[in-house]
Amino acid sequence: MSEVWWKADPHGLHRLVDRVSSVYIERSHLDRDDNAVVVINKRETVRIPAAMIAVVLLGPGTRTTHAAISLLADSGTAVCWVGEHGVRMYAAGVGASRGTTLLQRQAWLVSRTKERLAVARAMYAMRFPGEDVSTMTMQQLRGREGARVRRLYRDHARRTGVKWTGREYVPGDAFAAGDDLNRLLSAANAALYGICHAVISGLGASPGLGFIHTGAATSFVMDIADLYKADYTIPLAFDLAASGLTDERDARVGLRDRITQDQLLPRIVRDVKALLGHPDVEDAEPDTNRIWDERRDPLPGALNYADPTDPHPTAPHDRGSEHISIIGPETTTSDPTPGAS
Repeated sequence: MSEVWWKADPHGLHRLVDRVSSVYIERSHLDRDDNAVVVINKRETVRIPAAMIAVVLLGPGTRTTHAAISLLADSGTAVCWVGEHGVRMYAAGVGASRGTTLLQRQAWLVSRTKERLAVARAMYAMRFPGEDVSTMTMQQLRGREGARVRRLYRDHARRTGVKWTGREYVPGDAFAAGDDLNRLLSAANAALYGICHAVISGLGASPGLGFIHTGAATSFVMDIADLYKADYTIPLAFDLAASGLTDERDARVGLRDRITQDQLLPRIVRDVKALLGHPDVEDAEPDTNRIWDERRDPLPGALNYADPTDPHPTAPHDRGSEHISIIGPETTTSDPTPGAS
């Protein structure tokens, strides 16, 4: 793969299918060199064409320059600030050159009852392989899912010998309710949400437009995370409880190790795109600036559509008092000191 990085023309690598889905960086310095980002640490220096990356995940101990972030934004690359190996999601940014194909597709599907139900059924079908759920209602699917989860808890309790009395949790605080096992489940699930949030944001989809869950800023994150709890967070929590490891960090580190071993991130990327019906969607479309029109196809952007015969065109309202700029003093160096991310 490193040979491709050196020989490829960065301008020809905008399609998501041609890109490395994600690059995770930890305890390193991120800078820019022409059309490449350079990752530097005490052990090695890696140079990667910016347009080859779909998502950059900045982990603990990472520093970056303004120039590096500017290049990634211009290349349509998403940047996510995350915990160790993508566990937990703190913030994300996407440059203006990123296209909205996947987001528009998601909004179209979620705003139509028939299409939304089809996606929800596809999500449940992934949890019931080999079964036909194409005619089930949401109520029937919720009932089947509830029975499946109860069975999973019961089977893992029998496997590990850990007592299970039922699920208890307080949203937003993994260690606020329940016994050690419940708290481990909450902590592991919170970490899984962070991983899914990073992938969804990196792909350019909306974390809030859920198909099963609704009403929250992370509804789609919860939809996607639920696909993997049976394989990851539930067995992990029981294994940790059986071993006497009951700290929140034990759940976070344990999940990190399992997703790294199984390469879960690429799987989430594939699943999100497949569910939204665009497995080969392009995630960067620098020339797709359009203006919507209710009577025709979208019109080209960056044009003035004022009527030349109108003697009194509307002037823009001055809203300068609502804009705040914070600008530091000029320096003698061309590149400011990198700030910790």
